[in-house]
Amino acid sequence: MSGINEFIDNEVKSNDVVLFMKGTPGFPQCGFSGQVVQILDYIGVDYKGVNVLSSNDLRQGIKDYSSWPTIPQLYVKGEFVGGCDIIREMFQAGELQSLLSEKGVATKAA
Repeated sequence: MSGINEFIDNEVKSNDVVLFMKGTPGFPQCGFSGQVVQILDYIGVDYKGVNVLSSNDLRQGIKDYSSWPTIPQLYVKGEFVGGCDIIREMFQAGELQSLLSEKGVATKAA
């Protein structure tokens, strides 16, 4: 399992914004992943999507890594931000955009 943890850790730390999701940004395979993709695309942030459906170890590993039971999971600058409900609430309140700009992550105009 340590190989999976190293992979996850590397993805989280080497990408400014990374979304662990079911499917890919171009083809989300669950509604919750799709909602987060729509939000990230809407605010125009560059991010990397990691498909947890590619491996059972990865799907379980990301839950263990974050101690968070659900997917998708969004990380910004190495920090776990949240899942679909949290991201949606933060986006609607303008907090997601603020967090990204505080962390120095470029977005399109809000």
